[in-house]
Amino acid sequence: MKTTKKGNPKDIYPVPPFPTQEQNPPGISRKMDPIPDHGENSYIGSEILLGKVALITGGDSGIGKATAIAMAREGADIVISYKDETEVEDAEDTKRWIEKAGRKVLLYQGDIRNEELCGKIVEETVAEFGKIDILVNNAAYQMTFKEITAISAEEWNKTFETNMSAMFYFVKYAKPHMPPGSSIINTTSVNAYNPNPTLVPYAATKGAIQNFTSILAIK
Repeated sequence: MKTTKKGNPKDIYPVPPFPTQEQNPPGISRKMDPIPDHGENSYIGSEILLGKVALITGGDSGIGKATAIAMAREGADIVISYKDETEVEDAEDTKRWIEKAGRKVLLYQGDIRNEELCGKIVEETVAEFGKIDILVNNAAYQMTFKEITAISAEEWNKTFETNMSAMFYFVKYAKPHMPPGSSIINTTSVNAYNPNPTLVPYAATKGAIQNFTSILAIK
């Protein structure tokens, strides 16, 4: 990745410890200290994705936002899904950066645990752009629990439906519209290999995503 900042990344960005801070999930970027860096003022594109269309789940903030900005600067038009009203502010900010890069962008709000919604997002993406070249399954949900006995069935199912089922839905509906040479990118975690004992549902989904991705690579 090209950047306008010089030097070792370890030395030119804020480093821990950071102030203790809490938000009700999913949270808002501007309330964080330091403000997250998504490459807004550093990433320089090389037009390697000109003419491509990327659909990114959870593209309003974090890894998803950084991916959206980078791909837009590489020339791709972007479609972003995000969950609810809390995330509108971040989604709109991401949209502004994409448009500043000269690319088209569509935003879709809704809970991707709903299969019908996932299918609709794919359908409307294809209606607008004619295809999907890159599918980035990035959206995820996690909560911490000190004891496994504290995890309700509802919490377990919500984590799997958000992190794993939604990924399956998007792949299922998008794949027929992805031309040869397209890419499906699934975000997993170090928890797939070295699980944190306080993140049992989340870590389990990340292990499942690892196998799901390996299977897709064989298909």
